[in-house]
Amino acid sequence: MKSLFILFFIMSVALFSEEKVIIDSDLTLEEAIKGTTATIDVVQSLILMNVEYYSIDNKIHRGQIVVNKIAESDLKIVFAKMRELKFPINKMIPIVKYNWNDSSSMEDNNTSAFCYRNIAGTNRLSNHSFGLAVDINPFFNPVVFKSGSHDPKNAKYDTKRPGTFNANHELVRLFKELGWRWGGEFSKYADNHHFDLIVKDK
Repeated sequence: MKSLFILFFIMSVALFSEEKVIIDSDLTLEEAIKGTTATIDVVQSLILMNVEYYSIDNKIHRGQIVVNKIAESDLKIVFAKMRELKFPINKMIPIVKYNWNDSSSMEDNNTSAFCYRNIAGTNRLSNHSFGLAVDINPFFNPVVFKSGSHDPKNAKYDTKRPGTFNANHELVRLFKELGWRWGGEFSKYADNHHFDLIVKDK
């Protein structure tokens, strides 16, 4: 009888905990890449990660991100550290929900990875095209150009705000230890929300 009570208690706690999680995205991989113009070899390299994180409401949310298989283990480490630090992620929804419009996703402060597109202003594919780059809280961590303008243009970069990065941030250091670049250290502009993994022969 006692063991049945313990089992019931454990199940109740699990169900209660599950109810507290706010679902931001609940797609299949097929749904998350629907309409992409990526080549078949790229598509076959992608996976869909379910990630739980603290959002800006200080509650646990569950979102999703499409990444390259070779980035999965690193990102599991980073997302676990984010949750441990209670680093807030506004939302995490595959860009298919924004009709593959990266600007719309950024304006909505959406954290994302895979998006088959060129680097802005060039004819070269972005590392996002291979699921090897992640943009985290882009409205909190905008691109800052040498002119002083920002992208998204109405964003403000305030490193004192929760959910932002700076060169000494523990998460920036962790990404770099895992072999990723932080866009905040790019020479032509500071892409503060961007982290990417450089892999030869993608």
